[in-house]
Amino acid sequence: MEFQDDDLEIFAAEGATPLPATDIQGHVEHDGARIWYAAYGEGQPVILLHGGLGNSGNWGHQVPALVEAGYRAVIIDSRGHGRSTRDQRPYRYELMASDVLAVMDRLDIGKAAVVGWSDGACTGLILARTHPVRIAGVLFFACNMDPSGTNEFVPTPVIDRCFSRHVKDYAILSATPDQFDAFVEAVALMQRTEPNYSAADLAEINVPVAIVQSEHDEFIKREHAEHLARNIPEAELILLSGVSHFAPLQRPAQFNGAILAFLAKIAV
Repeated sequence: MEFQDDDLEIFAAEGATPLPATDIQGHVEHDGARIWYAAYGEGQPVILLHGGLGNSGNWGHQVPALVEAGYRAVIIDSRGHGRSTRDQRPYRYELMASDVLAVMDRLDIGKAAVVGWSDGACTGLILARTHPVRIAGVLFFACNMDPSGTNEFVPTPVIDRCFSRHVKDYAILSATPDQFDAFVEAVALMQRTEPNYSAADLAEINVPVAIVQSEHDEFIKREHAEHLARNIPEAELILLSGVSHFAPLQRPAQFNGAILAFLAKIAV
């Protein structure tokens, strides 16, 4: 029977499936921060960028699937998240995109596909527009590229369980475990004010893109996903049934199938 955690009760209690062991991990010093990364497997590189307030451990269901399929999975803790540090500057997606490039340089990765979830998706699409020579394609899941794309926030038990997991993980992983509230405030400010991509900006993206939208996403409007798919040249719109903003944790087999189908269509 396929793993399923629609209510995130397992995630809240235990976290995602633990990541495999690897000897390829560490920090890269970049622009006022120490950015943690790890790599698994061989083959074409796929960079996994997690969502806001989370960490790379949230990809525990995806890394083994990518390695088994013959890809090199690279995970990065975004600036200030997980094991990565930050300075006191405001968060900006462009700054986090530059961190990804620094990790790619450290690992001698010339070009990679990106799988981005929520804030990680924003970062991935910004990389696609600003550094297309480095990006083979972007699977863009559960995010907006301008403020009009978000629903009004409504708390739910699923969101509360996810947040409680983030609280626990931050306390364990962060170099500043007593600064969670300030961290949340800083990330939320970025999310309220960025990104601000116009239709003309989206039209400049010329790498393969899949816009993935869940049936029950709590944060992102379906019409916004459709707007992105219309305005990014040749973008594909993929709809996931029965899941929400947390699909990689809720029904990983379904989400992994979308990743692998997209990767099969692009050349790294």
